[in-house]
Amino acid sequence: MATEEKKVSYTTTNSYSTRNNLTSATKNVWFCCHGLGFLSRYFIQYFNGLDTDENYIIAPQAPSKYYQKSDFKHVGASWLTREETQQETENVLNYLDAVFASEEIPEDRRLILLGYSQGVSVAMRWLASRKLNVDTLVIHSGGIPKELSPQDFEFLTTTQVELWYGTEDEYLTEKRIYEETRRAKEMFGEALKIVPFEGKHIVNRELINELGIRN
Repeated sequence: MATEEKKVSYTTTNSYSTRNNLTSATKNVWFCCHGLGFLSRYFIQYFNGLDTDENYIIAPQAPSKYYQKSDFKHVGASWLTREETQQETENVLNYLDAVFASEEIPEDRRLILLGYSQGVSVAMRWLASRKLNVDTLVIHSGGIPKELSPQDFEFLTTTQVELWYGTEDEYLTEKRIYEETRRAKEMFGEALKIVPFEGKHIVNRELINELGIRN
């Protein structure tokens, strides 16, 4: 008998994490996609140095959870794999839509979209697909999806874009750094600011805190 793969649609539920409160005093709203192996409730702790009154942080949760080691103690999560990538991407983008809609963010707040590591690919696909009006895009230690082109971001006219990476990142080579910075320049032109920092493949709290107090 031949094996056949079929598909079915169903409703699912997923969590996400927030930090601080969204009030009239809030200046910055952060929408932050974590990297491979994180859980949102731990990833959001990297933003605890921000002023609590002026910053509201939203950290979506990657849907695919797994045990990280054979002792079955620590759980991590992944956004996407090479398996059924197109369908899984659409599932993830629909989830991000739902998170964003549920938060009802006022349009007069500064919206910062940050992707870290694997979260970069998710954040950038969401931005390109949904044509989001964000004030700042942070590409932190992750790769720009190969299928995206400068035309996907032509709608961005006032968005500031920052590319952060560690000069000692164990996942980067000189060739990879050259290719990623070249692509980012092609896509965002003069709107792009490249920010290398001393360090490995880590979430940079210092740069996060600095961005949070910038006008």
